[in-house]
Amino acid sequence: MTRFLLVPGRGVPFPNHWSRQWARAHRDYVWAPEPPGPPYVAEDRVAALQTAIAGSREPTILIAHSAGCLTVAFWAQEHTGPVAGALLVTPPAVEGIPRVPLPFRSIAVVSRDDPHCTFADGERLAREWGAELVDAGPVGHLDTRSGFGPWPEGEKLVAALLG
Repeated sequence: MTRFLLVPGRGVPFPNHWSRQWARAHRDYVWAPEPPGPPYVAEDRVAALQTAIAGSREPTILIAHSAGCLTVAFWAQEHTGPVAGALLVTPPAVEGIPRVPLPFRSIAVVSRDDPHCTFADGERLAREWGAELVDAGPVGHLDTRSGFGPWPEGEKLVAALLG
């Protein structure tokens, strides 16, 4: 059986955000950590993710949005575990992000008009992480403000990580 851990960004996703909808629709999707509010403290988020991953030997798929992608990269730099893959959705371009290949299959979804990351920076992150790049087009930060609610294309990407 595969576990699915939702790795939140900096803030609390709105109730109709795609990640919240997925958590409601799939009982096996668990927050790691439960979505906290700002500020984003990388060490705390990495520790919470490690606790969640270490809680089982089952293969795990990480589903990260925004700063959650940073959490995954920092976690992978310091820890190992039964992670089978990661969906990294609209990672922000900030200083100090680990820029080494992730030790598991990953897909980076990059927007053409994300206010937190240029497409070129997103391409570079995907390449440095060894992630498959998905050009999402002009979707903003792929969040509620950008009109995402439902995101069936993302669910297909999660399924691709399983296959």
